[in-house]
Amino acid sequence: MLAPMMGALPSQRVDPDFPFISAGIDFCGPFLITDRKGRGCKISKCYMCVFVCLRYKCLHLEAVSDLTKEAFILSLRRFISRRGKPKEIFCDNGRNFVSASKEITEFVNSHADGVGGFLSSEGIDFKFQPAYAPHFGGLWEASVKSAKFHLKRILDNTHCTFEELATLFNQIEAILNSRPLCPLSSSPDDLAPLTPGHFLIGRPLTSLPSPNYMQLSTSRLNRYQHLEQIRQHFWNRWQLEYLNELQQRHKWRVPARSIQNGDLVLLKDENIPPMQWRTGRVINLFPGKDNIVRVAEIKTSTGVYRRGLRYLCPLLDTAEDSSLEANASKAPEDVKDL
Repeated sequence: MLAPMMGALPSQRVDPDFPFISAGIDFCGPFLITDRKGRGCKISKCYMCVFVCLRYKCLHLEAVSDLTKEAFILSLRRFISRRGKPKEIFCDNGRNFVSASKEITEFVNSHADGVGGFLSSEGIDFKFQPAYAPHFGGLWEASVKSAKFHLKRILDNTHCTFEELATLFNQIEAILNSRPLCPLSSSPDDLAPLTPGHFLIGRPLTSLPSPNYMQLSTSRLNRYQHLEQIRQHFWNRWQLEYLNELQQRHKWRVPARSIQNGDLVLLKDENIPPMQWRTGRVINLFPGKDNIVRVAEIKTSTGVYRRGLRYLCPLLDTAEDSSLEANASKAPEDVKDL
């Protein structure tokens, strides 16, 4: 597999600006909700839309009642009303929602033009990641993966109303925006860390004090106490996993051979056996601002695909291909008679 050298952080990550000027979007769900409390209630689906600030790693969670263009645009309007209008929004390509539900994938694929038209009318640039390249959105994927995982586990078979689930989302948002980023100052007497909440409200986010319901049986709790128990359970699970993610990782910093136009490559597809992977020729390259190529267009017998280099296996580069053709075109030398 190709592994281009790691580039510098993009301007959306390092240039100072307001929170959520550059944002990423991810989905989570579905969650089962009830139309009312008590018996005889109807069960329906609800989804969570996650907005992540690329600069300060702030999170904004919105509950979406269904996967329609209108419901998603309403969630965007609520986000803009509370956080301000962003300049650009990054979103995974529909094929990148490997772990998401089928409904989310179909929604992104079918309503991309409609949502993009709404954002264009608002002066917002809507950008999709290349297909089969979820690592291009690694910032928000890393920010929300533990939230998705633990939220589904702690809810289990609990069916909340839409208002209760939206409240739980807001409380989880406060927890995620309270995670430490770095020391607030270099003073040895300053023990407070810098959190995403400082960039949102200028101070740490705190919740109202409440008794500990972790050791109590669910059958003894009312609805409010049960929701508080879910929040406390989420906090315990999330903080244990988040601490493990703070370890330093070694990443690729050694330059390697870059792919070139005309290279013969194999398209990796995790959904089919390797013997059935398609082959194609590189017809277009997309270098970044650091002039390092990380995305390419491949022409195959079934069409043209845009893929990240992580999913391309080079079979023969252009120089080797030309030399083989030249050798093949040469006539064999006459064998001298003994």
